[in-house]
Amino acid sequence: MSIEIQKVTANIGARVSGVDISKPLDEETVAALREALNVHKALVFDDVNLDDESHQAFVRHFGDVTTAHPTVAAVDGAANVLPVDSERGRANHWHTDVTFVLNPPQATTLRSITIPPYGGETLIANSAAAYRDLPEPLRRLADGLWAEHTNDYDYAVPDEEIDAEKAEQRALFTSIKYRTAHPVVRVHPLTGERGLFIGGFAQRIVGLSLGESRKILDLLQSYVTRPENVLRHRWSENQLVVFDNRVTQHYAIDNYDGLPRRLHRVTVAGDVPAGIEGRESHSIEGDASHYTSVAVRPAPEAASVAVREEAASVAA
Repeated sequence: MSIEIQKVTANIGARVSGVDISKPLDEETVAALREALNVHKALVFDDVNLDDESHQAFVRHFGDVTTAHPTVAAVDGAANVLPVDSERGRANHWHTDVTFVLNPPQATTLRSITIPPYGGETLIANSAAAYRDLPEPLRRLADGLWAEHTNDYDYAVPDEEIDAEKAEQRALFTSIKYRTAHPVVRVHPLTGERGLFIGGFAQRIVGLSLGESRKILDLLQSYVTRPENVLRHRWSENQLVVFDNRVTQHYAIDNYDGLPRRLHRVTVAGDVPAGIEGRESHSIEGDASHYTSVAVRPAPEAASVAVREEAASVAA
């Protein structure tokens, strides 16, 4: 096969063609896709012809598959597939998937099932580009910060909009309470890039009050969501999108008038994040061993040379 990679924006996103991901892939093809993900952070595949089983088979080329979610129910008969369904709530808030556990997924895949006739786009932001955008004083500040991430709040629905059904969904989401301390600046284990590892589950900067934390997190978050760092993906039928959960955030836009919208999500088990000094994240509350295995962090020589050199120039 001859894989073609076409950039979608300067800072994030590429469309992949020339590979049939519904079939088993050889090591060379998997390596090429991994390298493309390292460089572009998000990959779009059209006309994928996948079902839940073949979707999972494709994802397993990149590592162990997690179960659907630590607290939310999976698709019937597919314990590793999460239905991202507008009927079950709308995650219209910037976040990185499941950062409230010790080792969040390394990659997320979303496959279109039911697409509204308009709206329903997914925004995906490059948090490594955001880090590079920081002025030097802010970069130095961020390098030394840690943040507590938790699922113990409703990141999708404002409090004033919570009815009995939404309250039940919230109770399910927080049925196991998780709190984990992660570095605000995470070093990507494959590329060496530094990225802002925050998003909607990051609720408090370690050592600061909630009010102080919110001001700093909002300031850093404003660099993540700069339009130049964001891919706005308009869904079509039979598509799969893969994004690097270590170095992106995403947001599902609620702009489709309550029409049906459903994606299926499968995620790849991740490693424990590490900051710029090599110190790893640590769990404060909650055991997620039923949800995910822990991926082994690769040796530095496995990193992409081109991206590693770029990261080194930023860190210098």
